[in-house]
Amino acid sequence: MVQTMIVDGKPVELNGERNILEVVRKAGVDLPTFCYHSELSVYGACRMCLVELGNGQIVAGCSTPPRPGLEVKTTTPRVQKIRKMALELLLANHDRDCTTCEKSGSCKLQDLAQRFGIRQVRFGQRDVKVDIDDSSPALVRDPNKCILCGDCVRMCQEVQGIGVLDFAHRGSQMTVTPAFGKKMAEVDCVNCGQCVAVCPTGALVVKSQVEQVWQTLHNPSKTVIAQIAPAVRVAVGETFGLEPGDNTLGKLTAALRQMGFDKIFDTSFAADLTVMEEGTEFLTRLQKGENLPQFTSCCPAWVKYTEQYHPEMLENLSTCRSPQQMFGSLAKKYYAKELGISPEDMVVVSIMPCTAKKFEAQRPEFATEGAQDVDFVLTTQEVVQMIREAGLDYSHLESDSLDMPFGFTSGGGIIFGVTGGVSEAVLRAAHYLLLGEELDQVNFTEVRGMEGLRTAEVDVGGNKVKLAMVYGLAQAKHLLEQIKAGEADYHLVEVMACPGGCVGGAGQPVGTNAEIRSARAQGIYTADKAQQLRKSYQNPLIETVYEKWLGTPNGDAAHIALHTTYNERRRIKGDSISLGDGTAKQLEVSVCVGTCCYLKGSYDVLRDLGRRLRGAKLEDQVDLKATFCFENCGSGINVKVGDTLYSGITPAKTGSIFDKITEELSAQ
Repeated sequence: MVQTMIVDGKPVELNGERNILEVVRKAGVDLPTFCYHSELSVYGACRMCLVELGNGQIVAGCSTPPRPGLEVKTTTPRVQKIRKMALELLLANHDRDCTTCEKSGSCKLQDLAQRFGIRQVRFGQRDVKVDIDDSSPALVRDPNKCILCGDCVRMCQEVQGIGVLDFAHRGSQMTVTPAFGKKMAEVDCVNCGQCVAVCPTGALVVKSQVEQVWQTLHNPSKTVIAQIAPAVRVAVGETFGLEPGDNTLGKLTAALRQMGFDKIFDTSFAADLTVMEEGTEFLTRLQKGENLPQFTSCCPAWVKYTEQYHPEMLENLSTCRSPQQMFGSLAKKYYAKELGISPEDMVVVSIMPCTAKKFEAQRPEFATEGAQDVDFVLTTQEVVQMIREAGLDYSHLESDSLDMPFGFTSGGGIIFGVTGGVSEAVLRAAHYLLLGEELDQVNFTEVRGMEGLRTAEVDVGGNKVKLAMVYGLAQAKHLLEQIKAGEADYHLVEVMACPGGCVGGAGQPVGTNAEIRSARAQGIYTADKAQQLRKSYQNPLIETVYEKWLGTPNGDAAHIALHTTYNERRRIKGDSISLGDGTAKQLEVSVCVGTCCYLKGSYDVLRDLGRRLRGAKLEDQVDLKATFCFENCGSGINVKVGDTLYSGITPAKTGSIFDKITEELSAQ
């Protein structure tokens, strides 16, 4: 029997919808929201999706389950009045400098204020300005524009499993902030930017390098070259009215040439190079049975996550640089000399779907003769801004061709832009690299898909290779725990931080959802099919690069130019925070509240120690501090009493630390 619900007088069939909001949207009514995101948990704070039930009750559509026969109305006078009131209250506490805001034109608050005819805000304007945090290399956080929707908080906690942002304080003082009011560069943000991707206002935006790139283009003493990542070509056209997944690489190349770039290349070429290096490295490990599973290293957010949270797994991480950094290294170490210029006079601009690439480009490991291998990273959003600033009619540009030698690529390099693409490209080449024989199989469909975690088993030269493809760092964390516990066994694991891989990068046009990501992924696979060569080792210019510059895959020259090492990274940094009155004390006690210790309960230890000190009337003798890392992450919490560091502490062992404090005081 068909079950229905009544929406604005019309019956709507129920078919597993989770809440009234989904049923209403199924009925073709665009019920507004700020805090609702289909891929995150329900928060229900913004009150924009209110509906009126048949009995007159007003409920939030996102948090109320549907039921057969339920009658809802979406535009009653009461509901409309509450929505407008909620919008006015948000605007009253919002920096309304819309004309200069990065999100102007794509801001949900701006859009809804227009939609509901808000022409005047009756509640005044924000009178206290909070400092803007631009410390991060990847994003800018402006608390003055935050509407407390919590999307960034839930994205960081639920999808990425990190939680560098959370709510602090209460009432009118409530804010979204990193721990202890720290700046983003001082906490363990991995720069994935997914908080930016879901932020409905300008509270979180991509950190722009557009102005620096324009200045460089206008400098006649610099040779400026661009590399374009695979996922950009299937997304950049969306902003200009084209469909998601449309491959506009030729138009983008033409636009960049008109802007003044001297050479324009394809990062997919470097992805082909990555296949040769990473594939050779993987087969060597497979034959020796060492450092397996091998984790891919193309995603800089994932690499930083591993450095911060799982340094014990760094030996399993591929030593290959990402395609972006391989390209930059080749350009500065070899191509610059071929052009007769110094590395510092060559400017490499990456056009990426990713915000973490901005962080990666600044890593000190990636430099040649004192010059960073990649000078600037522009996201898709930023290159769109430049196209508009240049006054170019993108949709009507005639396609132009890329330059050689880094403009020719195989389909294997292109599919790096979608989750599972790195694994598939390696599989296409593995048989040849292992046995020197061609493999007719090109499409490894078992590694494709848009699920957060997928597994496959593939025969490579008689070896059964077990693979896992995962996106979202929370999913990766769960997989790592299974691997370390011996509950999962893989040979190769591909990890991407962003949903769907690079097609869902935070630097892509705003408004990305699962449907758009799928369309972009299909565009990637279509571009792969259009290539004459589908396997990376078939690219003749890759062979030329090895002959001229690199020798053999994984050889000495290749290792210097294309590989790197990674190290354990500080979880959180900054000055310690004293919990006392600031007067000089006999003994200093510091409890680590860096991420690793915090997750094990260090805050409970800190609170319990404070309670015990007060109970023993020792707070005047002990300076109790929260500190941010002793670089001794292991099993348990780190506490320093005087000059002695104690590790392996748990909340249940706080008493033992208190005993150490009293012993230390007695000895003084």
